[in-house]
Amino acid sequence: MAFSSPHIMPENPIDFRAPPPSPIASGRRSSVANDDVLTEFLEHSLRVPDLVLPDKIFPRQKIVETPPSIDFQSLHSPGSDSIPRILDSLSRMGCFQLVNYGIPSDFTRMVLTMAAGIFKVPPKQRLTVTRSPEKPYGFEEVHGEEESELSEEFVWYRDEKLKLDMETIMEARYSNFSEKMEALVSDMENVAEKIMQIVRENSERKTMYGGDILQGQDLVGSVCYVCKHRNNRRANYLGYDVIKMLIRGTDYSHALCLHICDGSSEFHVYSKKGWVSFSPDKDALVVTAGDQIQLMTAGLSGGQYKHVLGRPIFKGEQEDTISMAFLYSPPSFTSKSEMGKTISLGQQVIVAIVLSVLYHFFVYFFKEI
Repeated sequence: MAFSSPHIMPENPIDFRAPPPSPIASGRRSSVANDDVLTEFLEHSLRVPDLVLPDKIFPRQKIVETPPSIDFQSLHSPGSDSIPRILDSLSRMGCFQLVNYGIPSDFTRMVLTMAAGIFKVPPKQRLTVTRSPEKPYGFEEVHGEEESELSEEFVWYRDEKLKLDMETIMEARYSNFSEKMEALVSDMENVAEKIMQIVRENSERKTMYGGDILQGQDLVGSVCYVCKHRNNRRANYLGYDVIKMLIRGTDYSHALCLHICDGSSEFHVYSKKGWVSFSPDKDALVVTAGDQIQLMTAGLSGGQYKHVLGRPIFKGEQEDTISMAFLYSPPSFTSKSEMGKTISLGQQVIVAIVLSVLYHFFVYFFKEI
């Protein structure tokens, strides 16, 4: 009986490949004619359009213009041209400089030196005093090493809970700082109130309720941003700082912002119309207009005062420096329940970016249909 020898498999394994897809029966036609059409459709659908933000959001050119330097004591002198110069500068640039305002420079420098000690608190201990939607004061949250290398911020406010939390961490050092800070803020409020009195006397528009058109906020009173500027000479420092300023710089509605930035090489003022850059005078306060003062004077025949955002720039400094920005809101203003909520400049920028992206998306989408 003959037996057939078994078939010997080759030593090399078979290169197995998945079979091609079965052809579609003629009775069931595909909605896609061929693979080329499908491939082309996917390439066009998945392609992200190139978006260029308009200059109205991030102007490319800076305007070098120095705002007037006003002697605060001259505001009490009859016949002085200081008041017209303040009003003109607020209308054109949204800011001006103030000198001889009655606060000793030595006292201001002492408070700045004491404020530097706040940023020596270790990151782990900062967690209990970090800002959040429920806690509008304390340390700004740092999202990465790159951000912490540029600057740090601490929001100070007259709040007993903040004082107790910081005293638990820093003990007597914060108590001494808080005492000096209270005195400095009171002096700043007196200066700001004098400026607001000038604006009120030269603004005739009132609300139907009889009060100035000012927006309320959750925190009543002055808020102070304490900022630590690190020695950093990277080229992209300014661009990063701009975005940070736009997002965080308008958290609180305010009428005026008084900037202590002694030693800064430049001061940048941002508005919808562009950048203004100048070198501040020594020991001068830089006063910028907030959303409340713009709203109060909107619609006047002489125009309106600009709502601007300001930021000191420290270049070439060997050591880290401290600046302060006091956000002042008058004690008497229309509440949110009466006026509703206004949209800040930073929020307008974010909305403009979102609308620009949506516009390009829908234009591209409808072209492909």
